Amino acid sequence: MLTRSKKRDASILFSTLAKLKTEEEFRMFFEDLCTPKEINQMTQRLESALLLLDGKTYSHIIEETEISSATLSRISRCIQDGSGGYNKLLADMKSKEEEKNNN
Repeated sequence: MLTRSKKRDASILFSTLAKLKTEEEFRMFFEDLCTPKEINQMTQRLESALLLLDGKTYSHIIEETEISSATLSRISRCIQDGSGGYNKLLADMKSKEEEKNNN
């Protein structure tokens, strides 16, 4: 367990993210904050979550995204029992994409 002095309060990260307004601002911030590999891993997780929500099988998702089965299992647990972040954001994203395709 982390001692109080070593434990990081994530509120500085979350409050900073809340101030970003555009996709370009997010891109610039994440390119400074994260390595290309970290950005790729986050992208891979989001793509995998979308595929899970679309009902794709684990084997299909692993083949398509090259994600590990352990990470995919964690994403699945977060979708089912997590705080709702994946579900809310990805459902919003899917509905906007469907609107765009229908117009």
